[in-house]
Amino acid sequence: LPTLDLTRYAYISVHLPSAIEPEFEPVMFGLLNALPAHWLLITHPDVIHAPHRWAELRERLCIENMDKRKSIGQTARDLGRLFESFPEATFCFDIGHAHQVDPTMGESVLILEEFGSKLRQVHVSEVNSESKHDPVSLEALRAFQSVADLIPEGTPLILESRVPGEAAQAEMDIALQALRPQALVRMAGD
Repeated sequence: LPTLDLTRYAYISVHLPSAIEPEFEPVMFGLLNALPAHWLLITHPDVIHAPHRWAELRERLCIENMDKRKSIGQTARDLGRLFESFPEATFCFDIGHAHQVDPTMGESVLILEEFGSKLRQVHVSEVNSESKHDPVSLEALRAFQSVADLIPEGTPLILESRVPGEAAQAEMDIALQALRPQALVRMAGD
């Protein structure tokens, strides 16, 4: 990390491992202390084994909603309990996870209405039945559009779609079409 030149980036976050064994937590927290204090640390709630350590991260702790595989963090109710335990934590909305859990996007509306003030970033992809991140389909694009107005303008979008490099720009355009149609029009006019 000390050799990386990240000066051209206005926004930096780190997605922590999606599986952390309890005995590794002290080592991981030692490594996290070496990261700049303004970087957000995105985590899946099911890896939190020692809550007192995680609470020390305060607003750097950014809790992500989960897909069907996980036992917690899928619904507004689940997230409410987590934010009661970590009141200073922020929120990462994974719209693909939310769509997989509830294709009607009703739960997404509840989540975004309840925790929109904590929202710091949105992960964008389609999440398939095996909980893998795929490119956004037309069906997912339309579903994502149904909640786009609940995502504040300027919220960073993080693409998690597994696409080859040459398809990355097209996937970015789809993400913008789904969540920021006005931004896509501005880009085309520039």
